[in-house]
Amino acid sequence: MFVLVNLKTYPCDPVAVAEAAADVATDTDARIAVAPEAADLRRVADVLDGTPADTFAQHVDPVEPGSNTGHALAETVADAGAVGTLCNHSERRLRLDRIDGAVDAADRVGLETVVCGNTPEQVAAAAALGPDAVAVEPPELIGTGTPVSAADPDIVEDAVAAVDAVDEGVSVFCGAGISTGEDVVAARDLGAEGVLLASGVAKADDPRAALADLVAPL
Repeated sequence: MFVLVNLKTYPCDPVAVAEAAADVATDTDARIAVAPEAADLRRVADVLDGTPADTFAQHVDPVEPGSNTGHALAETVADAGAVGTLCNHSERRLRLDRIDGAVDAADRVGLETVVCGNTPEQVAAAAALGPDAVAVEPPELIGTGTPVSAADPDIVEDAVAAVDAVDEGVSVFCGAGISTGEDVVAARDLGAEGVLLASGVAKADDPRAALADLVAPL
């Protein structure tokens, strides 16, 4: 299972979360990655360099080097130490053509891509663009602590089936409300190969304990 922790713009210490991820990743078969704000990418990557844990960006734009003020350039993200990126999170939505361009930009520099969508239909459409993974995340459950695997498990199973029908090589992750190891196991049992979460770790008083709880049952 892949546990991808999105720190969003929460007022947490990204270095402390990265240190926790590096520590927990050495004791589990699960893959752990941390997605900090763009300004913190290099600091997090420096901590995770040489550890089993990875650094992801929260976003890249479908642009090439040049006149693109205020954009997230894939080359800069990769140079900062990221190995992958999220795309089209519910809080940073893109049109389908822009998602396609962002995936192409990430591919240009060898970044893994996880494209988010709200529904099985959306992640199936995203899967046709050739990302490494898609994440189904009903936005109404984000940050609630109620996982989609409990609130509406059919969404996860339907997303897996829909994506497999498009491209069996694209992994399906489950997001929204993930906060415990039981949530991770439930997502796996529904066919997901990973989970995407944020507040369960970013807002935890003890990020290491929160991460350890997430992977303990795996």
